[in-house]
Amino acid sequence: GFPFFHPSGSSKEKVFFFPFSAPGSTPYETLPRAPSSRLPVSHPLWRSAAAVERRPAPADLQSNPRMAWGQGARRPILGLLSRAQRQAARGYTSATFETHLSSNHFAQNGMIRRRFSSEVPASEQMNLIKQLRERTCAPIKDVKASLVSCNWDIEDAQKDLRKRGVISAAKKSSRTAAEGLLAIAQDEKRAVVVELNCETDFVARNDVFQYLASSLAKMALSAQDPGKLVFPFAPAYLENMSINLDHPKLSGETTVQNAVTEVAAMVGENVKLRRGFMLSTTGHGVVSSYLHTCPQPGLGRIAGLITLEAEDSSASLDALKRVGSSIAMHIVAAKPLFLSKELVSAAALENERDVLRTQAESSGKPQMAIEKMVEGRLRKYFEDVVLLEQKYVVNDSTNIKDSAE
Repeated sequence: GFPFFHPSGSSKEKVFFFPFSAPGSTPYETLPRAPSSRLPVSHPLWRSAAAVERRPAPADLQSNPRMAWGQGARRPILGLLSRAQRQAARGYTSATFETHLSSNHFAQNGMIRRRFSSEVPASEQMNLIKQLRERTCAPIKDVKASLVSCNWDIEDAQKDLRKRGVISAAKKSSRTAAEGLLAIAQDEKRAVVVELNCETDFVARNDVFQYLASSLAKMALSAQDPGKLVFPFAPAYLENMSINLDHPKLSGETTVQNAVTEVAAMVGENVKLRRGFMLSTTGHGVVSSYLHTCPQPGLGRIAGLITLEAEDSSASLDALKRVGSSIAMHIVAAKPLFLSKELVSAAALENERDVLRTQAESSGKPQMAIEKMVEGRLRKYFEDVVLLEQKYVVNDSTNIKDSAE
């Protein structure tokens, strides 16, 4: 038999039972019917009815819970068979069932169907999923969900994904973003470095993420000159500025904050603009930079910036650029904390003196010797943290001060 649920029938009309002929058996239509239009006694349905009609003994009910359940289900099954007999009496055959199933009656009365399967071929569905994923970089699960909810209209689905992405990005904003990239943009007189963070190095290798980082650095460079030689800035300095993006997956004019949110929705991680730094020169000089671990030009994980100015206005800027690039590389390798000894803070100097004095006193030497030990070790401290006093990584026989002269 074949059970079928009619969506618009009453509680008594919800279940139909249509007998079909098994292969090799006598078709139901050829069997002789009783005058009362009931099924012939020889039909297999009567055997099923007889099996249901059998009443098990109480002992059987206790030892076999399934039989007890069958006892409770006896009346519904008998009602099912009775309904099937009446339908058979009207000549409701398997052919009639197929005709009824394909008629408009079911569509008009809300028969549940997977509309997307019948309206859009499977090959076209896969093609639309591929196109939308290429446009947005969103996860396949979200792409398909948006297409289904928008009846496979790719433009509406793209808008729906952007709405979902903004909500998703807001939920992820509290998560730690410790990975990312530094992007540098520079001209003859200025250089800007911007730090854009994400959660994993996998996203840091994403071309959309890298494009956004480069675009932010270029936009910061083209912004109005703050009038300072050294200008560190927070995300709020850029967030409300307008940025024009031209990428296959990210295009149009928007604000920096919206662009960061949209990229976060695409990559499925928390993306943050953390900070920036601008360095300028006003005299006869150059701004040089160096990037370490570069996935592409202008991007890296560690950056060094330096400005060099020549006292002689006729000095070659090309020579300054070569020296500046070498010193910027040294800065990345040696990580100095101060430019010169005069710029070392008094608090840092006093703290280092206390540490060195404690170490020297533990040796048990006289006070005069301890003072000499502290001064000698202090010179070594300057060589470690002061740029001009450090040994040049390119040539350790000299320091940065001598190489720059």
